[in-house]
Amino acid sequence: MAKSAPKTVDDYIASQPEAARPALTQVRNAIRKALPAAEEVISYNIPTYKLDGAMVIYFAGWKQHYSLYPAGARLLAAFKDDLAPYEINKSTIRFPLSTPVPVKLIQRIVKFRVTEAAARGKARAKSQTKPSARPPA
Repeated sequence: MAKSAPKTVDDYIASQPEAARPALTQVRNAIRKALPAAEEVISYNIPTYKLDGAMVIYFAGWKQHYSLYPAGARLLAAFKDDLAPYEINKSTIRFPLSTPVPVKLIQRIVKFRVTEAAARGKARAKSQTKPSARPPA
């Protein structure tokens, strides 16, 4: 029988292996501390944090690690040294369950993602603003 999709982040964490739950709870708390005004939802069947309707960050648990998404080129460049010990694959940062959760690093990543989301929002708003029509000659 297939597992049903989680409806809340609590459901999601509870559905993960017992060994992963403490780390996932710490990740969740780090994100919420860095982004207290965020809306906490499930999207793509994983915990997602939105601010002003825009997605900021996702996290997910796996057998041997947990991941943060998305990590674009700017974020990876900005945190290159901090992320050196972790596995990066495309836009995914993988943190092993066997090491302590880097709470402060996760909070810094979340704040960086907030600035990226705000920049995207401004660019989107600017592109949707139409120039005023010229008066008839």
